[in-house]
Amino acid sequence: MPATDNGEAVTSGDADLEALLSATDEQLSARMGIEIVEYSPDRVVATMPVAGNRQPYGLLHGGANAVLAEQAGSIAAALSAGEGRIAVGLELTCTHHRAATEGQVTAVASPLHRGRSTATYDIEITDEKGRRTCSARLTCILRDQPPK
Repeated sequence: MPATDNGEAVTSGDADLEALLSATDEQLSARMGIEIVEYSPDRVVATMPVAGNRQPYGLLHGGANAVLAEQAGSIAAALSAGEGRIAVGLELTCTHHRAATEGQVTAVASPLHRGRSTATYDIEITDEKGRRTCSARLTCILRDQPPK
């Protein structure tokens, strides 16, 4: 399912936005099957399959939750950073509440703080039954985009 703008203003240029939302083979999010299904500076929703992202006990790997959380939060921060600015992860914390063993998990990133130089997002990850499996918080530093 392609990502859709839910009607909120998006501040990145079209080419930058496309690059931000499109996972290439080189990016970890593509290898993990992460898809952005909704995006705006106020809310990013991303999904990830459990299959292929399990640890040896058959449960979704905690590191996979961290990657999903950082992907959703970083995209939200980048969308609110402004033209010519980028968001880079500074700190990520994850608390794992329950195991996911099948299907997919969904992350919803919502802003807690959006400043000139940092942005912090709360990311809730749930299973297909709507049960919270992980709570994460991501702080990004907002910087000028380096020359290409």
